[in-house]
Amino acid sequence: MAGNRLSEDFLRELREKNEISEVISAYVNLRRRGSTMNGLCPFHNEKTPSFTVYLETQSYYCFGCGAGGDVITFVRRMDNLGYIDAVKALAQRAGMALPEDGFDDILSKRRRRILEANREAARFFHSVLMSEKGRVCLDYFLGRGYQPATIRRFGMGYAPDEWRGLYDHLRGKGFTSGELVDANLVRKSEKDGKVNYYDNFRNRAMIPIIDVRGNVVAFGGRVLDDSKPKYINTSDTLVYKKGAGVFALNLAKDSGSRKLIITEGYMDTIALHQAGFKNTIACLGTALPDEQVNLISRYADEVLLSYDSDEAGQKAVRRAIAAFEKTGVKVRVLQLKGGKDPDEIIKKFGPERFRMIVEAAESDVEYRLNGIRANYNTLSDDGKIGFMREAVNVLAEISSEIERDIYISRLSSEMDISKEAITAQVNAARRSRNRYKQRDEFRKIQTNSFGQFNSAVPVKNLGAVRAQETLLAHLLRSPENYKRFADKLCEDIFPTDFGKAVFTAMKPLLERGEQADFTLLSQSLDEQQLSELSRISATNIITGNSAAVCGDCIKLLLEEKAKTDVADPGAMSDEDFRKLFE
Repeated sequence: MAGNRLSEDFLRELREKNEISEVISAYVNLRRRGSTMNGLCPFHNEKTPSFTVYLETQSYYCFGCGAGGDVITFVRRMDNLGYIDAVKALAQRAGMALPEDGFDDILSKRRRRILEANREAARFFHSVLMSEKGRVCLDYFLGRGYQPATIRRFGMGYAPDEWRGLYDHLRGKGFTSGELVDANLVRKSEKDGKVNYYDNFRNRAMIPIIDVRGNVVAFGGRVLDDSKPKYINTSDTLVYKKGAGVFALNLAKDSGSRKLIITEGYMDTIALHQAGFKNTIACLGTALPDEQVNLISRYADEVLLSYDSDEAGQKAVRRAIAAFEKTGVKVRVLQLKGGKDPDEIIKKFGPERFRMIVEAAESDVEYRLNGIRANYNTLSDDGKIGFMREAVNVLAEISSEIERDIYISRLSSEMDISKEAITAQVNAARRSRNRYKQRDEFRKIQTNSFGQFNSAVPVKNLGAVRAQETLLAHLLRSPENYKRFADKLCEDIFPTDFGKAVFTAMKPLLERGEQADFTLLSQSLDEQQLSELSRISATNIITGNSAAVCGDCIKLLLEEKAKTDVADPGAMSDEDFRKLFE
């Protein structure tokens, strides 16, 4: 990490005042199992908990996706923060002050300046909108039915039809050209050796995108006519990632409802908020990656998909159902009859009609069954068989026995097929799905049990890498082993760059006989290295004579290092490795 280093005493206090299970419990529902706690991983979609918090080491590891680390790493990844920003967030949570005045790192400073530039840009766009220069855009907003209070609440604005209007304004506020390029507010061009800067957004209606902490992280710009491209959005920056952005969640999370309406775009969301549906959000893009799904799942028990009725909108519905089905969040689908989108329906028929549509929303199962039914003539035997063949697979995915029984009974009545026959087919499909799921989860565990830092190591060195992992795990848990073998331990005996980096970070602490815990190592190791160390700690159970195990590992590593000009040095099977420690 660049910049000054935090003191070890400060990091210890930070760790003690931010007990990892308490911090993670704000995001994940954890259940205690002895000295560990388990829950559904917030970093990928899953139905079976594979995310484990280790109370002894104050660390976490997910056996499904390989994410791991300490409390700082968790906050960094969960809230998309840099190292020092995550430390600041945890210090604030614990009522602590950073030990050095003005402590900062380069990345944190760049992030802060981007946020400051975005906030000033939002003020600029809104002020232009309210001036004579922005009259054309204000008329556009008013013409779409947006009220002045709504325009103010969402900070809507106008980017003037000028090449350097925003650039000149922000330069006058003390921002550098590089900072404005970093924020994607300004673009840079070079021609004939001359560098020019120009505004990214020109002659567009501007919508600021605000995160759940109230920071302006990005902008969406829409044309005022039918020209192309219709929308220009902020590209990925240090403070914004399109796949993780959710529009208006900062407002919807305080609506008092655990049901969130999801629209395709921010214009529909603004219209619904104005109509009284304060629990509406928009996902920026229709792909719905894990980051968006996990963020929404923190604030919702149920989502109602309000996507356009065209083919693109229905494809987005199907993707959304698949994305949310692994989170435990209930999904329902709105049938937008009478208009192509929510804004049009409200303008034509008023908010009450949309409220009726919300109340009549289909469950995800009903939506999928109706979609399948549309492809078959269920009045014919062949059509009925084809429909039921696909419908069985939909019912097999329902985890609730009661819900599954209700749909089986309904289809039995509709299709005039015995309930016993449908139940038998559904149970067979569930057994097949469970077998596949177990195989898939086993493959994931196998993949993650020998992580990405070691995947580049030739197979001939597999035994040495396993010895490296075992040794690091024992030094991490039992630092007294270091003094026993200090004369033989140096970074050169570790076969991978990862092993060398971890030992180098641990060594100053081990020399003082101190526990080399994850939080103290967090300044020296990056997120991936901490995840890998978490895996090693989680998958290496420390039993028996720890000193003897360390000695055997060091012996093997020294022998491996000493080998030269051997055709197959160090080849060792898993069985050979097990026998070594018997």
